[in-house]
Amino acid sequence: MLLNYQIFGEGKPLIIMHGLFGTFLNWNNQIKALSNDYQVIAVDMRNHGKSPHCDDIDYSLMASDIVELMTHLGLSKAHILGHSMGGKVAMQLALNHPDLIEKLIIVDIAPVQYSAHHDDVFKGLFSIDLTNLKSRGEADQTLAEYVDDAAVRAFLLTNLYRTENKEFGWRMNLQALYDDYDNISAAPEGTSYPEPVLFIKGANSDYMVPEYRDAVLKLFPKADYKVIKNAGHWPHAEKPAEFTKLIVEYLAD
Repeated sequence: MLLNYQIFGEGKPLIIMHGLFGTFLNWNNQIKALSNDYQVIAVDMRNHGKSPHCDDIDYSLMASDIVELMTHLGLSKAHILGHSMGGKVAMQLALNHPDLIEKLIIVDIAPVQYSAHHDDVFKGLFSIDLTNLKSRGEADQTLAEYVDDAAVRAFLLTNLYRTENKEFGWRMNLQALYDDYDNISAAPEGTSYPEPVLFIKGANSDYMVPEYRDAVLKLFPKADYKVIKNAGHWPHAEKPAEFTKLIVEYLAD
């Protein structure tokens, strides 16, 4: 599947992959900052943003999508940066195709099976009646019954758009994400990746905890860690200057 993408800046290629329910537009500030030094290739993952929809989604398929994109762009290697779900795609890509990786950066996710923790999000999104929806504000009111955090609701509702018929629709393939949620929660699998990897954790996030250390080192024995203070699961948005500095320093090393 050829993913939707845009290219920004010049230099060594850096592919950025977003997380669940996201699009590359969520990374606009980092794209602008990093494109000063790199050719940033920002992608929408399958069933997200403006990329094609399909019934199947798992990490092997999503890694293959990145291989296809790199082939399409004539890239033999690239820096790879993935956050959350996109981080698992990046890990699977490294396990399946280590020769395609220049440097690998994983943001706030570990190579483990996570328990279901988006039930309220799915309930809230499915409760929004798109056919009769009049405004984003109305959608936010409905979603607020299930999701307390206003920032999370704003993030989720970036997926709303107006169709050609001026009705509201979802950019993401919500049904497929729900149906294949077990695959999204799953761990990447494969033979260990022998090269260095940078894992970046938000200090306040519970997506990376000490109990996952063995799982990380089993697949990524040369893993290094950096922690961004006063940040949660979205350190690239919560502490953008610190995040950019970490990326630039690591890639330049």
